[in-house]
Amino acid sequence: MLTTNIGIITVSDRASAGIYEDLSGKAIINTLNEYLTSKWEEVYQIVPDEQEVIEKTIIDMVDRQNCCLVVTTGGTGPAKRDVTPEATEAVCDRMMPGFGELMRAESLKFVPTAILSRQTAGLRGSSLIINLPGKPKSIRECLDVVFPAVPYCINLMKGPYLECNEEFIKPFRPKNK
Repeated sequence: MLTTNIGIITVSDRASAGIYEDLSGKAIINTLNEYLTSKWEEVYQIVPDEQEVIEKTIIDMVDRQNCCLVVTTGGTGPAKRDVTPEATEAVCDRMMPGFGELMRAESLKFVPTAILSRQTAGLRGSSLIINLPGKPKSIRECLDVVFPAVPYCINLMKGPYLECNEEFIKPFRPKNK
């Protein structure tokens, strides 16, 4: 069985400087371990809130490390240094705005400030890049609503077939005629 590479990028000045532990990246890894039964390997980086660094990290994960999926956490708010969406848009061939729309709609069920989030998603080559918020609880809430579409999206781009543990997440796959 082939191993699928999945990129996880935590965007945080303080976590990248070692000031605090990266709980958000670990939350993504833990969630994906629950969701996926396919053999996968994390390609994990913690980077500062610097657009050029975020762009280079995404490009490296997609173009050189062959990640079919890159999930970022952090840098999606309105603060001046929150530039993850801009970095994502700069390196993507096409944007997938439905991911951000759905994540914000879900987050609004929990906090009124979800409207301040600028999460987005896009495609680079045959890879999907998804921006998540920085809080571990929000990461799970957002992944729970968008991940059912992720395996099919990756299939449509001729990526690997991601098998899921349907006790945790049920991927949507259209029935053949």
